[in-house]
Amino acid sequence: MPILLKRAYDPPGLEDGFRILVDRLWPRGLAKADAQIDLWAKDVAPSPSLRLWFGHDPVRWKEFRRLYEAELGQNRAAVAALREQIGDRTATLVYGAKDSEHTHAIILKRALD
Repeated sequence: MPILLKRAYDPPGLEDGFRILVDRLWPRGLAKADAQIDLWAKDVAPSPSLRLWFGHDPVRWKEFRRLYEAELGQNRAAVAALREQIGDRTATLVYGAKDSEHTHAIILKRALD
């Protein structure tokens, strides 16, 4: 099951396959019809308190990664359910963050692989 990553503001493509929004909040200013999201997996996104603490600050990345991995470890059922929904098809984890190097989607992809 190839899993890709893509910003929500980038245009959807045929190569995306099954598109999964992995943010707890809908991306600001993005119409649902334009996003072409097949599944909104809020339950595997970082908790609201972790998301607010991180604030997409690269200085906090290492600690955020550790804390988010711990959250995913406590939420194994949701990760397993998402993996099952993806199955053998190509899937794209869609996220709203501007910084593609410091996004929780990278960590989630690793947990799903």
